[in-house]
Amino acid sequence: MKLVRVGEAGKERPAVIDEQGVLRDLSQHIEDIAGDALLPSSLETLRRLPLHQLPEINGQPRIGACVGRIGKFICIGLNYADHAAETGAEIPKEPVVFSKWTSAVVGPNDAVKIPRGSVKTDWEVELGVVIGKGGSYISEEEALSHVAGYCVVNDVSEREYQIERGGTWDKGKGCDTFGPIGPWLVTADEIADPQQLDLWLEVDGKRYQNGNTRTMIFSVAQIISYLSRFMSLQPGDVISTGTPPGVGMGQKPPVYLRPGQTITLCIVGLGEQRQVTQESK
Repeated sequence: MKLVRVGEAGKERPAVIDEQGVLRDLSQHIEDIAGDALLPSSLETLRRLPLHQLPEINGQPRIGACVGRIGKFICIGLNYADHAAETGAEIPKEPVVFSKWTSAVVGPNDAVKIPRGSVKTDWEVELGVVIGKGGSYISEEEALSHVAGYCVVNDVSEREYQIERGGTWDKGKGCDTFGPIGPWLVTADEIADPQQLDLWLEVDGKRYQNGNTRTMIFSVAQIISYLSRFMSLQPGDVISTGTPPGVGMGQKPPVYLRPGQTITLCIVGLGEQRQVTQESK
C-alpha cells in the first residue's frame, strides 16, 4: 500500500492510493497514519479493504508528512562509505546516531526555510524507515519484521551549526522545515529489498546525488537492531538512514542552498519530493 496524509498542516487526514492511482479517504477506518495504526495487525486490516469503494479525494490537496505524531526522529550519519570520504571523515565502526526534532517535520513539497544568518544550508536524500512493531533488543534477523514501511526523507542540514559551532550535530539538523517526509509511506511488503533502492537529488535541475542503498555501511536491519539496544523503538518512530555522496559540503568548492532554489529528490518506488527554499522571516 501507499499511505498518504493530505490536507492543511496540522489537519491532515489519512488516505491511500488505490491500484489505479486514485487517492482514497481512509478517515472512516483510522484516525491517522500514526501510532497503533502502523502495527502489523492494523496494516493487514487496511490491506483487506476494498479500496475502490472508499471515498475518492478530488483535486490536488496538499500532501503532509506521511507519518503523523512521530515519537522519535532518529538519524544515522556517515552511513555511505563514499559520502564519508567526501566529507573527510573516517568510516565509522558503529552507526553514528543523532536526532532531528519533530518540529522539523514538514510535508514533502512544503517550503524549506533557510535559517536567519545561515550560509551553509545543505541537502541530503535519505531512505526513511518507519517502525510498525515496537521492541527492544531486536535481532538483525527479526529487524525487518518491525518495519511498517519506507519513505523519502530530505535530511536538510546547516553545516556551520552542525560542525563549527561546538557540541553535537543536532542543532544543525533540527531547524524548522529541515525534515520533509513522504510523499507516501510504502508498506514493507511492497519493498522486496531495502538495500537495492536507487536514490537521487537535484538542485535547480542539476543532479548532485545519485546513489543506491546497497552501498550503505550499516544495513536497515543492522541499524534497527543497533538502535534497539539503546532505546525502545515504538510504532511511528522514523529512522533516517544516511545519504549517498553529492552533498553541497562535498562539492569543490562547496555549494549551499540560497532562497528561491528548487530541490527535487526521489527514491525509486517511494516517490518524489520537491521543495522551494525560502528565507526565514
